[in-house]
Amino acid sequence: MTDNLDAIAHYYAGKLAAHGERAQGVDWNGETSQALRFGQLLKVVDTEAAFSLNDLGCGYGALRDQLSESCPRCDYAGYDIAPEMVAAARNRFAGMPATRFEVAAVPDRIADFTVASGIFNVRLDRTNEAWTRYVETTLEHMDRTSARGFAFNCLTSYSDENRKRPDLYYCDPGTAFDWCRSRYSRNVALLHDYDLYEFTIIVRKSGSGAR
Repeated sequence: MTDNLDAIAHYYAGKLAAHGERAQGVDWNGETSQALRFGQLLKVVDTEAAFSLNDLGCGYGALRDQLSESCPRCDYAGYDIAPEMVAAARNRFAGMPATRFEVAAVPDRIADFTVASGIFNVRLDRTNEAWTRYVETTLEHMDRTSARGFAFNCLTSYSDENRKRPDLYYCDPGTAFDWCRSRYSRNVALLHDYDLYEFTIIVRKSGSGAR
């Protein structure tokens, strides 16, 4: 899968070069939908308490902007496979306390929580079967590096058939829920009610204290 991750890193570097440090630069439609999906992911944390967070697939650091406003006591680490994204994020947040960015596909620390936004969407020429194995492996890493819980989103298999793209991965929400419920925690939430062609899974580990 390493070669394919290199191709995906190149794909996103191209989006950043074309659109700059904005939602389109990480292949989203706009800032409004980007903020909406961040809000779903952050339901895993208690925004009024101090916590540490791994942001897997951090891009240029858009989630860090949102956390600065809603979660001022967050110890943040962002990870991305595209060096260009990490360079942009480091430049944007140079000198910000409790904030760092690394080129990596797996977090290098155990944090309270880990979130991943959009990292499972673009599979390029990989088969669904191969990409599903990658998703499951990544979820194992997220579980291992999250002490209190984690959250991720996927494009939904319930998307309109005539709008689906062959290079994107559409996941069955029930299957993703079953993965997480059987492997990681009894406390799993499936969010499929926020008017985007995707869903969010929230995994809370026992005693996490999250809302």
